Amino acid sequence: MGKEKQNLVLVPGSLCDERVWQNQARDLADIADITIPHLHGHDSLVTMAQAILRESPEKFALCGFSMGGRVALEVFRLAPERVTRLALLDASVHPIGEGEAARRQPQIDMAFNEGVSALAKWWNPKIAHPSMHDDADYMGLLESMACTFTPDDYKKEVSALLNRPDPRDLLGDIKVPTLILAGQDDPLSNPERNRSMAEAIAGAKLTLIEGAGHFPMLEKPGEVSAALRAWLAA
Repeated sequence: MGKEKQNLVLVPGSLCDERVWQNQARDLADIADITIPHLHGHDSLVTMAQAILRESPEKFALCGFSMGGRVALEVFRLAPERVTRLALLDASVHPIGEGEAARRQPQIDMAFNEGVSALAKWWNPKIAHPSMHDDADYMGLLESMACTFTPDDYKKEVSALLNRPDPRDLLGDIKVPTLILAGQDDPLSNPERNRSMAEAIAGAKLTLIEGAGHFPMLEKPGEVSAALRAWLAA
């Protein structure tokens, strides 16, 4: 008799929908019952976490990407007894920095004045691995995901990030099997940030994916799926 499947919740990042996890949803379907929450329209990371808890099984493994990693930590803060294991992919825990709101405002203005498609075309090359810039299918997918958000959705998402809780106090309380994974060349969640997170969580495993930027689950899907499979078996 095969081992019973685990419940796995995969949380998308900013300007992403369920397609950001399309490879892992396929690759891990044999060992996990997978849920990917739809978080458009929320203006708080906490309300995103509450929505996940309302829609998730009683016990589940939890994996969050980028902003979704912050959401995953808020899920853990609210209901640690329900989270069986935790993975943070290309995530960060640093608090809001001086001038961050001012730096983000032009992006909101671009979304409203030129459209979310224009925002995606400007932003995604900055965070995707350079080796992927000429891959029309890949860059088109990033743009297509972003375009499922309205400008108002994006404004609310930015508001959620600008009012984000500081999750650093949670890291020492995490006792479940934990994976910290990121693209080696991610400009947003660099290796130093990921090492720091891994060091703050007892027993956490750190995996850096060479040749990947901010979207390793799309850029190096096999490697990410293998790392998540090992994490689910830990």
